[in-house]
Amino acid sequence: MAANNNSKGFSTNSNTYTIVYAVVMVVIVAFLLAFAHSALGPTQEKNVRLDTKKQILSALNINEFSDAQATFSKNVVKILDNNGAEKGCAVADFDVTGADKNDVIYQCSVDGATKYVIPMNGNGLWGAIWGYIALDENKSTVYGIYFNHASETAGLGAEIVKPAFCNQFKNKNIQRDGVLTSIAVVKKGQAAEGKDYVDGISGGTITSSAVSVMVETSLKKFEGFLTK
Repeated sequence: MAANNNSKGFSTNSNTYTIVYAVVMVVIVAFLLAFAHSALGPTQEKNVRLDTKKQILSALNINEFSDAQATFSKNVVKILDNNGAEKGCAVADFDVTGADKNDVIYQCSVDGATKYVIPMNGNGLWGAIWGYIALDENKSTVYGIYFNHASETAGLGAEIVKPAFCNQFKNKNIQRDGVLTSIAVVKKGQAAEGKDYVDGISGGTITSSAVSVMVETSLKKFEGFLTK
């Protein structure tokens, strides 16, 4: 005689059993996720900081290194605030992913020459875009630049990461006669009056314009330092 599932406990076909089973599974999965985050979190945060340092180094045209941490410590000599005053912390102690990451200037030394790296942040067509611009000691001439994005369209807006786009910025100037002018990103064949400019990405007009706005607004935050 078959056992009657309804005589004792829950029937495996009942709504109550299904709800209890789902709740237990959710609790177990949540516990496993929390444990994984706790175990892997510090490593992930360390990797994010290291990747950010690589991005800063890329703006300095340094893309080959066996130890990014050591290369960063060698080339970044001071952390300045947006007015150019020292932050009062050692380079090794500064968190490049911290709350004030967008309000600092990295004073660097490349082959004995002073460079300044400034962070940039903006919004592209589908999500965040960001980068770093490295300036010569005159605070005007672009030494190098780095761009990245969260979700721009492959083959179009995503092309901002490519050397073909970034290299256009080298040796451009963000100032004229001591006045901050930025660098415009324009449609190929067009120009920008009163400022240096580069060609935008074909088919990526919105992202190109977003980069132009990002460069201008980001540099504006450091105008006091750049023009003094």
